Amino acid sequence: MNKLVFKRSHYLLAVFFLFSCSNKNSSGDGGSTPPPPPPPPVVHEWVFENTASWTDEFNTDGAPDATKWGYDVGGNGWGNNELQNYTNGLNDSISNGTLKIVAKKVEFSNTYTSARMVTKNKADWLFGRIEVKAKLPKGRGTWPAIWMLPTDNAYGGWPNSGEIDIMEHVGYDLNNVHFTLHAQAFYGANGKGAGKYLSSVTDSFHIYRLDWAPYGIRGYYDNELIFEYLNNGTGSATWPYDKKFHLLLNIAIGGNWGGAQGVDDTIFPTTMEIDYIRVYPFTR
Repeated sequence: MNKLVFKRSHYLLAVFFLFSCSNKNSSGDGGSTPPPPPPPPVVHEWVFENTASWTDEFNTDGAPDATKWGYDVGGNGWGNNELQNYTNGLNDSISNGTLKIVAKKVEFSNTYTSARMVTKNKADWLFGRIEVKAKLPKGRGTWPAIWMLPTDNAYGGWPNSGEIDIMEHVGYDLNNVHFTLHAQAFYGANGKGAGKYLSSVTDSFHIYRLDWAPYGIRGYYDNELIFEYLNNGTGSATWPYDKKFHLLLNIAIGGNWGGAQGVDDTIFPTTMEIDYIRVYPFTR
């Protein structure tokens, strides 16, 4: 064989070998194989029982059921410079199928009475769907709420152990209702939440709902999702909602938010009506 041909043949073989090796590495079979893509995020179903485990339909006239309800009482401002004095059974009653919480102005004085009803140590829940059908009180200076507090304050005093406001409304901002969460990392005016305008909240009943699962919290008004907050797994500063909470119903008068534009004394007495409360257990 001609030496020139021999050398050229070896040269072509070497080039082919190098090209093949380069091709293998770039094809992903060699050491530079890219990592596999991350798995898709886990999507949790939020499933609740179809049958309520706890209800109050308020169908029996008279005083509320003492096995279900207690009272917070007093007039110390409640941390918000509120003006009302909460009584034990004097400002609430059941008639014609609804619970009525009535805020009143005391005659010939600049004081007010109201009620703050609580299920604490009578009904306390960890996760579930809480649904309340309510009609709100009228008037500037009112501050009604349907809300939840921790029963045992396992993470410390407010706001560290959390608060869930299923519905808050201030009378001077008519028809704007609010769903808000408070925790160590966000509270007060910096609480996480959303507002929603509903028609005629003081003249018509609306459904205020909390869906509460280990994965997060969702707020619904008239079955429309208005707010979602997911558990990010960083601990109690952002997720204190893994302990039992109880329900509260009240009308505050005045205070830092409710009284920001004063109190109209011509509105009294003014009433919040509750048609029903239903609690559905969380299943998965």
